Amino acid sequence: MKIENTKAQMRKGVLEYCILSILKDGEAYTSDILETLKDAKMLVVEGTIYPLLTRLKNAGLLSYRWEESTSGPPRKYYELTETGKIFLNELNTTWSELQQAVNRVTSETIKK
Repeated sequence: MKIENTKAQMRKGVLEYCILSILKDGEAYTSDILETLKDAKMLVVEGTIYPLLTRLKNAGLLSYRWEESTSGPPRKYYELTETGKIFLNELNTTWSELQQAVNRVTSETIKK
């Protein structure tokens, strides 16, 4: 088993949560989302993020608006819907509980 595969699966598992968290303070263009993820060492390619954004939009968690660009095609800006904000709050609680549980398990394992 290769560690890179496991690491990639772990990142994919939290990517949705990270994207929603990025958008909690307001709308963002896809390249801004990618840049924020990159700065956090969450390496994601465009081929991964676009289908995920579409899935989140179709689930009613995100909405978007088009804005004309002076340097190319119109840009799509994403933002959380009210449902998305509620969903993110629930994920925050779940993340905190999961983080505590994993820390408990891994620290107990290390002690043994």
